[in-house]
Amino acid sequence: MHRSLIVLPDDTGQPIVEAIAAARESLRIKMFLFSDPGLVAAVIAAHQRGVKVRVMLNPARRSGEGENQETRKALEAAGVPVADSNPAFDITHEKSLVVDDETAFVHSLNWETKNLTETRDYAVVTSHRHEVDEIVQCFDADWNREQFDPGDDAHLIWCNINGRNRVARFIDAAEESLFLQNERYQDEVIIERLVRATRRGVKLHVLARPMHFLKAGKLVEGVEGLRILQDLGAKVHRLKGLKLHAKMLLSDGRRAIIGSINLAPGSFDSRRELAIEVHDEAVVKRLQQVADHDWQNSRPLDLSDEGLLADLEENEPEVAEMLALNHSKDSHGEQGHHRRREDNGHNGHRSHSGH
Repeated sequence: MHRSLIVLPDDTGQPIVEAIAAARESLRIKMFLFSDPGLVAAVIAAHQRGVKVRVMLNPARRSGEGENQETRKALEAAGVPVADSNPAFDITHEKSLVVDDETAFVHSLNWETKNLTETRDYAVVTSHRHEVDEIVQCFDADWNREQFDPGDDAHLIWCNINGRNRVARFIDAAEESLFLQNERYQDEVIIERLVRATRRGVKLHVLARPMHFLKAGKLVEGVEGLRILQDLGAKVHRLKGLKLHAKMLLSDGRRAIIGSINLAPGSFDSRRELAIEVHDEAVVKRLQQVADHDWQNSRPLDLSDEGLLADLEENEPEVAEMLALNHSKDSHGEQGHHRRREDNGHNGHRSHSGH
């Protein structure tokens, strides 16, 4: 039994293509977005050589925009069974692959060409029996529209089942350092846990995306969460040269969580999400190397009023109003942002989403 790590774009999509090519009996694929031609071809080739292939695709984003239709048509034309993901969830954001019921891949990446070539992303490959079995059971339950409950002793991290508790406990257990890569820092419980970590002396390094990537309805909670952490001494940076899509937490250089979960209320409460906790020395060592490399190739994210207005200049008047930002370039900016937090700290947390 082993776990290994795939780092993108460094390792390319080749390890995933090779795993599909090596399948002898079955493939279970559950994917939020699936459009990469090489992976589509590999899945069709597996079906054509007699592997039992089943593909579950998220039918549409919360905006109603459908993005998997072309792939679905191509797979169905080749005779591959394809189903929409379980309608019990707003969105199925899980990105998983199970090969021959023996090996499972837990991804942060979608099967899109850009996730294989342009974004910092990860996949953990596991042959641990209990972990593989859990992913199989969830796939079959979702395929058959049945309830899936891995119980209190779940080996993996599932939303909307145990995700928030498992991530919170992971943060609580950190003793010296936490390194986070995520697109969203919006969940109040998780922000509170990170605040407590900084208060007990844990060094917090946060890689985030610039704020203009957030939809307008998410700005208040997105900006607020990062500003609170920064005010308490966390270093908040943005990646240079690569887009950040990973969802990764690394604690004390010894344990990590990787998967599909954004640190946002919608991810924890209303989506199907999957992540895995790992402590394997080789996996964590490589993650630490990537984290160090990414931090060296990052720069501070400017969360001052002035910095935010510059980042969000296309919508500047609305954003200034929404976030109570100070337009003037004097010292009142800092006051303005503290006052905003006191007045506005608990507004804007009712809409549930994030990608």
